[in-house]
Amino acid sequence: MDFRFTDEQQLWRDTLDAFMEREVGRDYTRKHDESREFPEEAYRKIADRGWLGLLIPEEHGGLAADPVMYAIFCEAMAKFSLDFAAAVMTSMFTATNIAHHGTVEQRERHLPGFLRGDVKFSVSITEPGAGSDAAGLQTKAVADGDHFVLNGNKVFCSGAHLPGTVITVLARTGPDRHKGLSLILVPNTEPGVDIRKLNTIVRRSLGTTEIFLTDVRVPKENLIGETGGGWAYIGEHLEYERLGLAASYVGNARTALDDTVSYTKGRTQFGRPLSSFQVLKHRMAQDECEIRAARLLVYDAATRMARGERALKEVSMAKVFASEVAFRTAFNGMQALGGYAQLPEYDMERYFREAKHAMVGGGTSEIQRSIIAKEMGL
Repeated sequence: MDFRFTDEQQLWRDTLDAFMEREVGRDYTRKHDESREFPEEAYRKIADRGWLGLLIPEEHGGLAADPVMYAIFCEAMAKFSLDFAAAVMTSMFTATNIAHHGTVEQRERHLPGFLRGDVKFSVSITEPGAGSDAAGLQTKAVADGDHFVLNGNKVFCSGAHLPGTVITVLARTGPDRHKGLSLILVPNTEPGVDIRKLNTIVRRSLGTTEIFLTDVRVPKENLIGETGGGWAYIGEHLEYERLGLAASYVGNARTALDDTVSYTKGRTQFGRPLSSFQVLKHRMAQDECEIRAARLLVYDAATRMARGERALKEVSMAKVFASEVAFRTAFNGMQALGGYAQLPEYDMERYFREAKHAMVGGGTSEIQRSIIAKEMGL
């Protein structure tokens, strides 16, 4: 297929690239990674432009962009950091679930604040004993009159601690492995919610957390959609999440390679530029090939989704391949920069850290390959 962008798509791409260069930039990104502070100023600028509403239908105040425009957005947001892209993307998934499956009251209560940048969302699926086996979770939401009472332990919940955040908790409301799961909105200020920030090597600016839920009471109207519908809603969420993640990996790999090329051209060893050494040339040429291939997989999946086709296999292919390309590109960059790669001001160590997480977050490479194999009938 031909994946050349239309004039509208290219203009969108150029607009986003200019925004990242002028309104965000390397120094800002590096500063927030080092300080582990949320990039609130840049997030507000994105909200002010209406871009948080990319996946929200127009009738609810959004832009109703198709998956291709969304992938272009995610690729651009990751120009300097995968974690920065995650800081923007994380809230968008829950907002989309509320827009498509929430009640009128939920949409009116949460979406305007989200679109303004005042309300953020965190998705809470993973548990200490249920990582890749997401349906094996044990957190329970028990009906008690017109409330649910939640008890359990969640982990790796990105952004759950941020002010104004509503946590979307996937909890067990029945015995069935999949149909016994529901999505429930839990404001992070509710009594019984204990949030502890984790000191991870990634998610530094967004932050990731462990959550302890002890007799947390929330109204039943905080249920998204139907009781037992959580697994299906999360499935929709994950398809868009993995598309966005794959696009972001491509965007960051592109920057990592560009940085490597620039450094090797300017660094002289043994009387000649590093870029003249065949071993480095070949690595960078291979990285160029793989980034191009990863981008094609991303936009193949996005185009299929835009046509309304089922694209589970294609999204998983894009996610696993792009994540591993991002890691290899950053690894090769670390090798090329040598000792300087270990310094934050050269950015490569950030690309490397974040790309390692790419093969785990949003579904491990092993899980993606299992999905692909299943879709192949294996």
